Amino acid sequence: MFVGHFLAAFAIAATLAAWRGWPEERALAVGALAGSFATLPDIDMLYAVVGLVGSLEGAFITSDAFWDVANEIHRGATHSLIVSVIAAIGFAAWRARDDYGSRVGTLGGLIFGGLIVIVTVVDGIAPGAVVTAFVLAGVGLVTFAERVGLGPTAVLSAGVLGLVSHPFGDVLAGPSPALFYPLPIQAGLLNGQILLNSDPTLHLLGAFFIELTIIWAGLLVVARLRGWRLMRHINRRAALGVAYAGAVFAIPAPTVETASPFVFSVLTVGFIGTPSRSRWREDRSTQLIDAITTALAAVTLAAAAYAVMYLILFA
Repeated sequence: MFVGHFLAAFAIAATLAAWRGWPEERALAVGALAGSFATLPDIDMLYAVVGLVGSLEGAFITSDAFWDVANEIHRGATHSLIVSVIAAIGFAAWRARDDYGSRVGTLGGLIFGGLIVIVTVVDGIAPGAVVTAFVLAGVGLVTFAERVGLGPTAVLSAGVLGLVSHPFGDVLAGPSPALFYPLPIQAGLLNGQILLNSDPTLHLLGAFFIELTIIWAGLLVVARLRGWRLMRHINRRAALGVAYAGAVFAIPAPTVETASPFVFSVLTVGFIGTPSRSRWREDRSTQLIDAITTALAAVTLAAAAYAVMYLILFA
């Protein structure tokens, strides 16, 4: 879902910026900033990485062990709408320190310190350390904004869009995040995982197609800003992806909990887009666009073929 989080925020921010008449490069920059903020909440996964690597069993990490540790903190403070908005204000204030003086920068620092202290007091040292990493990574994104000429308002807008959009993309892949942390309330309809279908495999496939749609949307936004015609960049080899339908006989029916064999195998279909050396052009950028669009088309056809075969045989 990392790519989906990034590209959903990227597509929205870049489209809005272009609609407002921003130049192409500036629209892409604010889109990239919003997308980067949208991935920031998942920095809480570092807790699982550090915890497992530091354990005696670190050399024998399994998927179940990883998620058992990750879920102790994952989708907590960094996924809160309250924390997201306050943090975005802090990042904007930090960006404004050069334009409006050190006092504004100090306000940003106080906001960051307050978030870290509150989370540490409420939940303990480990969550507090995660929020510290969250803040430091966000400050790094502010540095990026400075270098590409994006001001405090752009940072605030991109920060709110990216951070607030993230938790809503998680409800298809597990329990709802703690949307109103640290307040002990939940978000009505989002008080648990949203199911697209009672069949767990069809639910996973639906979530996967939503992810693919978001990826296509992000690519289409870039294509529109750059003036590309994507259909011209899709090689006919992408049609070979339909052969993946046979995987329905080779791998167990995937669910959210056992998605890895399906996800990794269907993504390998994307290697269809890899150009041969004999066809490597002098225009490397065009070749890269060809490879990406062909790979994405192949994966889309592969997933669709698998879904059709599953429906025929098991639904």
